[in-house]
Amino acid sequence: MSDKMVNDEGLDLIFREARTHNDWEPREVARPLLQAVYDLMKWGPTSANCSPARFVFVASPEAKARLKPFLSGNNAEKTMKAPCCVIIAHDLEFHGKLPQLFPHTDARSWFTGNDDLINTTAFRNGSLQGAYFMIAARALGLDCGPMSGFDNAGVDKEFFADTNWKSNFLCNIGYGTDDMMFPRSPRLSFDEACEIV
Repeated sequence: MSDKMVNDEGLDLIFREARTHNDWEPREVARPLLQAVYDLMKWGPTSANCSPARFVFVASPEAKARLKPFLSGNNAEKTMKAPCCVIIAHDLEFHGKLPQLFPHTDARSWFTGNDDLINTTAFRNGSLQGAYFMIAARALGLDCGPMSGFDNAGVDKEFFADTNWKSNFLCNIGYGTDDMMFPRSPRLSFDEACEIV
């Protein structure tokens, strides 16, 4: 094994002991920490460095009130209690930034006029960046409560009406409590989920 490894304590924090939280301490997540999470996650790889993910930090009572009508079931209650709910989205005009992000070739031309490739690339890489975001948040001491139970079209109309951004999933972040936490669910074993060919 490589000597360049995260220690067990770090792996526990990010993966093995990390949980999806449904209840939150009444502690604000300050802008410098939100920015630190982004500034860490942005280094995760995306195809052609396309970086299509966009993040809206819904933290104020007014912004939460705009979001609440689009949340399903008990997602509304736990999101209103969370210090911050992040709308993890992707920009369908991401390729406009490729001259800046991938300057050694004309990567923008790969996407111009190809809506299928744009949609697939934005969704795939935006999803990857959403996962990087949660790993970065946990690495910096925050708890996460990711969820997909919401009205995407409603959120897009409310928050992204004048953009080409599309919501993917939501993630509450803050300092979680053990309340409302389900017992840890099992995971598939290596042999159940993997093949070496």
